[in-house]
Amino acid sequence: STVSKTSLKSSLLQLECCFTWTLLKQDVDLSDLEERINYQIEFLIKSKVRSYNLLSYVCHLNNSNEEALRSLQKAEEEVKKNHPDEIARRSLLSWGNYAWIYYHMERYEEAQRYASKVENSRKKFSSTPQWKDQLPEIYAEEGWALLKFGKKYYERAKTCFENALRNEPDNPEFNAGYAITMYRLDCPPQKQSPSIKPLKRAVELDPENTSLLVFLALKLQDLEQIDEGERYIEEAIKKTPDLPDVLQYAAKFYRRKGRLDKAVKFLKEALTMTPNSARLHHQLGLCYRSELFQLKKATKYPPRGQVDKLIQLSIFHFKTAIEKKRTFFHSYMDLANMYAEGKRYEEAEEIFQKAYQINILDDFDKQQFYCCYGNFKHFHLKKESEAIEDYTEGLKLKKDSYYFDKCKKSLEKLLKQRIQRGSRDATDFGRLGFVHNLNGEKHKAIKCYEQALALHPGNEDYLSALCELRLSI
Repeated sequence: STVSKTSLKSSLLQLECCFTWTLLKQDVDLSDLEERINYQIEFLIKSKVRSYNLLSYVCHLNNSNEEALRSLQKAEEEVKKNHPDEIARRSLLSWGNYAWIYYHMERYEEAQRYASKVENSRKKFSSTPQWKDQLPEIYAEEGWALLKFGKKYYERAKTCFENALRNEPDNPEFNAGYAITMYRLDCPPQKQSPSIKPLKRAVELDPENTSLLVFLALKLQDLEQIDEGERYIEEAIKKTPDLPDVLQYAAKFYRRKGRLDKAVKFLKEALTMTPNSARLHHQLGLCYRSELFQLKKATKYPPRGQVDKLIQLSIFHFKTAIEKKRTFFHSYMDLANMYAEGKRYEEAEEIFQKAYQINILDDFDKQQFYCCYGNFKHFHLKKESEAIEDYTEGLKLKKDSYYFDKCKKSLEKLLKQRIQRGSRDATDFGRLGFVHNLNGEKHKAIKCYEQALALHPGNEDYLSALCELRLSI
């Protein structure tokens, strides 16, 4: 009956599980996410229940509810095996997921049964409306799920782990989640790295967690504390020599250190264990690209054959990475740049277009896109005016970032060259005024806008920019 369906839906919305945490399908590459969860099930002993729970939700998003139920059965088996004394407490999420999946399958009695199971267990644990504070692991589970859905969700994940830690500040698992979230948020790295302290704390509480060791090592490397970082890398490799993730991050450490032979060796080892990993292929592409740059730096006329071979190798791996993960934006950028490097301009153009159509780009990604695309137009196609348009678009995404600075410097240089060559285009002066203003050079900006107005009298944009500047001085 519809009444019971409506009241069932409202009780389902009260549940804490993957279905009520607003994890949106359009924000993630589902096949890549499934790959990563299966990786965790295979390689990480600890979080199997969590992985099966999330996998059930991903199966549902992929329209295979039967498969979703099978994942939840596996989660239940794990709970019985590892936590026979705490079955109810450890099963709240699985039961919530069960209720929702049965609801979507229109098996309303079963959905109701699981919703009631959660409700009754919850009452046993806590009689207060703030029952989640008595069950901080629920916050943590939400945090881990959010982390898996990508960077749009990192701030929310951080709040979840903070809530969990309020009640159990020394819980190693919660500290690990918080530290990893801070590591992800601390990118691109900031001078006063906010993730170092939480990472050190998490390592102290759980020295066997080698993922934490490699993240800490990479952050120390960002801060140029390379020897200390390398000690952590060596320790992680000694403890878990066959964890692909640890090998991958160790490779990143050695690539950035310039030890490319070592980096490639680790990545190839990891690939034998997880041959479908998009990230490993991307990292290999980066290694061959670094080798190419080293070669070009070392000699004025590097052997053509060697250059071509390295370009082909990196193209092969960047291409494989985007075949395995269709939304892998950075790999698209690297592939497009590498095609340009090999003078394969049509292919580069095609990849730039595909990259821009990925639907989960944030402002930082778009800024990187405009910067790389602008460079491609400027240096390879020699289309100065189009490059100027792209750099300007990049600057409209007002963000304090690496690519913001890149766009700004490139734009300033191009505009000054054009004006020196005798440009009488008001737009050039207007844009240079805009750049000077971004640099805080107000008097220079005013001068440019005045010249722009002289060339294009009455232009509203230049007039209002001038008014604002004059008022602010």
